[in-house]
Amino acid sequence: MKETSPSLHPIPSRVLYLALLIAAVIFVSYAYFYSGGGWNQNTRFDVVRAIVERHTLSIDAYHENTGDKAYKDGHYYSDKAPGQPLLAVPAAAATRFMLQMAGKDPSSARELVLTSYVCNLFSVALPTAMSCAGLFLIALRLGASTGAASFGAIAAGLGTPLWAYATLFWGHPVAGACLVFAFTAALMLHATEASSDIGWGIAVGFAAGWATVTEYQALPGSAIVALFALARVWQGGWRRRLRLIAAIAAGALPCVAVLMTYLHFTFGSALHPSYSYVVGPFPWVKKGLFGLTYPRIDVVFKLLFGFKRGIFMLAPVTLLAPFGLRMLQKNAATRLTGYAAAAIFVYYLLLNASYAEWTAGLAFGPRIMGASMPVLCVGLAPAFDQLRGRGKCIARALLAISVLFTLMAVATTPQPEFSSRYPVIEVFAPSFWAGRLALERSSMLAPSDPGANDPHGAFNLGQIGGLNGLASLLPLLCVWLLAALWWVKLEAGNAKLALGASGHN
Repeated sequence: MKETSPSLHPIPSRVLYLALLIAAVIFVSYAYFYSGGGWNQNTRFDVVRAIVERHTLSIDAYHENTGDKAYKDGHYYSDKAPGQPLLAVPAAAATRFMLQMAGKDPSSARELVLTSYVCNLFSVALPTAMSCAGLFLIALRLGASTGAASFGAIAAGLGTPLWAYATLFWGHPVAGACLVFAFTAALMLHATEASSDIGWGIAVGFAAGWATVTEYQALPGSAIVALFALARVWQGGWRRRLRLIAAIAAGALPCVAVLMTYLHFTFGSALHPSYSYVVGPFPWVKKGLFGLTYPRIDVVFKLLFGFKRGIFMLAPVTLLAPFGLRMLQKNAATRLTGYAAAAIFVYYLLLNASYAEWTAGLAFGPRIMGASMPVLCVGLAPAFDQLRGRGKCIARALLAISVLFTLMAVATTPQPEFSSRYPVIEVFAPSFWAGRLALERSSMLAPSDPGANDPHGAFNLGQIGGLNGLASLLPLLCVWLLAALWWVKLEAGNAKLALGASGHN
């Protein structure tokens, strides 16, 4: 169980600038869109409001805006894990305070929409964008060129359904971001230098632990990352192994404490997840273990190649990722990295295929697999670097198509109706090219909120600025153009910039 590593040199400032530029562009792209309400996001925002406005975990005052809820001892609660809403609480409290200081009523419909938008920025969009910068650094650490590393990071952030999910108040992209942060920390562990084991071990444990606090289903994925970190130092002997295990456990312990405390104060038991008390219209939850049965081969195919939910069809650039992961597995220096990333993706694929209701509600792409999308994209950079000439042109074309598909979804509705068999053709493209954008009309407001019956659905910032139709996307395209020019300036004369020795991680 051995995987070589480079010496841990400081990250060059140019690399940090490029990583931050990628994160900034992706964050702005996420922030440009607000995708409105829905049961999944509403139940999470209800938790935030309950904590900030009423200092309780019960969503009794708001629960009528969602079917995603649990019921215990006469009170309603969210049926979701608490990690992502808890991240949003500081943003909600700060926004509420600033609105009050400005003489605004934070309980008015307009200000509640603003609050939900700000909460999404800081609890979903920001960590997801930062995880794309993490993917860029991971690729460089694996020996990729900056061009290939940026290809993989941009593809993950803007060429997969992750972009759509990051504009919704969902936990999947946050769990995925946490797994990337844990993966990055694990890669920083050195095979022969033990001086930084405790710090990086704590980082692995905390990031992987918070992924599970955010989505219960992330637990096996978190365990895979922890085992990967342990494998990185395995040759150091049992003393070092035990030290790293203790560090990972120390990092994970606060996350365990948060989750168990939340479950205790909501449902009276730290060992019973919220799914145990679901009361929404979900009969399939009673099948198997909270809806989990066994993986079905036909569903696996639909999740990969189906026109409705298939990741390879909706984000064709990801077709390159399995080849890149296989290349990592064939290289002795990166073998464990390739297997760990592949294992996380396969786990989520089988998990999604095991659900009785595998489509998982209104969503663009395979929602339950959302947390695995950035880890899958670890394979894009090595695949891109191996391509030559026409192969690179094809890869860039796949990226352009993927970004276009996702842009159309985000700009129109990332929650297409079930009746659509191929959303790209039947919903996104017709609405997008006709200039019918921001189609979602539902909001995160509770029926009892003043003005809740008025339209407070989706929007983009161009529309807020008075632009209509496709013209409302022009400011975002200008941001992309300026970022591309800045990138060219930063990269002038630099053909390859890697972290550590070439071909090592």
